Amino acid sequence: MRTSKWMVLALLVVMVTMIVTTAAVAQQSAPAPATQQPASAAPQSATAPEAQPPATASQPISATPAPPPPVAAPSTMDQVVDRVIEREKGLIKMMAPRTPVIETYVQNLTQDTQLGPVPSDDRYFLGRMDLTDSIDRDDYLKDKDPGMEKRMLGGFTKMFKFQYTPLGFSWMIYADRNDFDRQHYDFRYIRREFMGDVRTLVFDITPKKDAGRGRFLGRIWVEDQDFNIVRLNGTYTHPKRNTYYFHMDSWRLNLVPGWWVPTYIYSEEGDFTAGAKNKIAFKAQTRLWGYNLKTGAANDELTNIRVDSVKDETPSAQDASPLAAQREWQQQAEDNVLERLERSGLLAPEGELDKVLQTVVNNLQITNNIELPRPIRTRVLITSPLETFSVGNTIVISRGMIDVLPDEASLAAVLSHELAHIVLGHNLGSQYAFNDRMLFSDEGTYQNLGFKHIPEEEAAADKKAVEMLKNSPYAQKLDAAGLFIKVLQTRATQLAALLQAHLGNSIAENGTVTRMSQLATSAPALDWNKLDQIAALPLGGRVRLNAWDNKVEMVKAQPVAITSARDKMPFEVTPFFPRLTRFGANAPNGGPVPATTASSANATPSPTN
Repeated sequence: MRTSKWMVLALLVVMVTMIVTTAAVAQQSAPAPATQQPASAAPQSATAPEAQPPATASQPISATPAPPPPVAAPSTMDQVVDRVIEREKGLIKMMAPRTPVIETYVQNLTQDTQLGPVPSDDRYFLGRMDLTDSIDRDDYLKDKDPGMEKRMLGGFTKMFKFQYTPLGFSWMIYADRNDFDRQHYDFRYIRREFMGDVRTLVFDITPKKDAGRGRFLGRIWVEDQDFNIVRLNGTYTHPKRNTYYFHMDSWRLNLVPGWWVPTYIYSEEGDFTAGAKNKIAFKAQTRLWGYNLKTGAANDELTNIRVDSVKDETPSAQDASPLAAQREWQQQAEDNVLERLERSGLLAPEGELDKVLQTVVNNLQITNNIELPRPIRTRVLITSPLETFSVGNTIVISRGMIDVLPDEASLAAVLSHELAHIVLGHNLGSQYAFNDRMLFSDEGTYQNLGFKHIPEEEAAADKKAVEMLKNSPYAQKLDAAGLFIKVLQTRATQLAALLQAHLGNSIAENGTVTRMSQLATSAPALDWNKLDQIAALPLGGRVRLNAWDNKVEMVKAQPVAITSARDKMPFEVTPFFPRLTRFGANAPNGGPVPATTASSANATPSPTN
């Protein structure tokens, strides 16, 4: 994973060859002794960073890092800058042994005369970051032909086409990992500013004249108690010829005492004013989570085990019947899969959002007189692609799917499809009752697990789901679900990556929505100019994710009035604007209060139970 050890920062490199080949790679300046040069796309010109001992199993990672020791408050602005530099270096050290999950979703843009910039196509990257001695990553989604593209950390494409480098979108978790100091940067104090509940000091950061290529240029916001950076906004300087540096807006949240950890990165390029010619235009969201994975805390559980002598006297204390044994086997497979997905950082722990989903499923079960030998469970997949699947009696729905659904009836329609599979006995995954099948790396999750049904089962589940919906409390509200299918169809060809399922069946095939398409036939016409017709929401509008412990909850945001068709933005990427709070402030049980996003403001209320 770190064979080349390049320090990378820019997100695109355009390689000009005899046939005008263009490339996109991320670059960051390496720690050079004098004038620094950014790493090139060519492996032989890369400068290796200074070696540092990586974290190993013998170096346990604390589940909750100790907060920095208290120090005297600075009395001058120069002392504040020194403290900011010190705290940033402390964060880099604290983060070094951790391997968070990182997800980047990119929408390339084109101009629509009615709706403004809209997606033309999209890209999706999911991986695990390695922050030991440089910033590196290993992707969950493997390239079919790594070759030169793999060696170039994102590679190239031919004939005037760009290819994104996932690592580049990861880089701006720090302003400068190696040389964030007074020798390389000038710090200019601007003002004080509240970011949510947190008062911050604002500084403009400019690299010194001879600081080298690939230095941060922009603005930082620093909270005024411990002087941690909470936001970075800007780009990087002095690119090489045919090299482009993206603009990024990077946010950190106070999820553990004393530390503000990188959580969101928003990127955007493109100019849609009259006469502008874009070489590239896109919007991208990058999310990080799973900082507390692989802490080894589970080893401590052995100290709490106490075994007593127990004799089971119940009538069922005997060998299971063949049918009961089959169900136990399915339960074992189901539990194995859920445990493995949670351990890999892809499945959220059980929580309050599961109860919301469970209530919708219960409404469908009760009104349809559905009785099953084991209860139905619901869980949330943390990723953005719109995806659902079932394993045993558990329905799994992605965060991205919940984000974009406009109302509870639409949520019921999505869940009903997976409930129908369970009711019809379309059980998948019994092979995962063998525990050896769970022994794979986290990055191999998508290659080792799968829950795709054959077309005949998918069609039967759709038919059964519509039948259940018509007998449910949502029967008179299915127009919204039908509109959701319709607007999804209008964007299906442009959002292939968002609609690509990685564990279950995709809801669209070859640009055509196949899931629950019957609901669209009875829905009203899709009208962009009808401002009260909200067929789908932007990404990020429903679910709040705690990047430290992977817990999820529903966003409770005030609706914002829609004033034009351009405000609707179905399935679109939007900037992040978290409301910053300090750890434990106004949170139940002293827990953190994670951020909401700008896209959570919409004119439709959240699903309720």
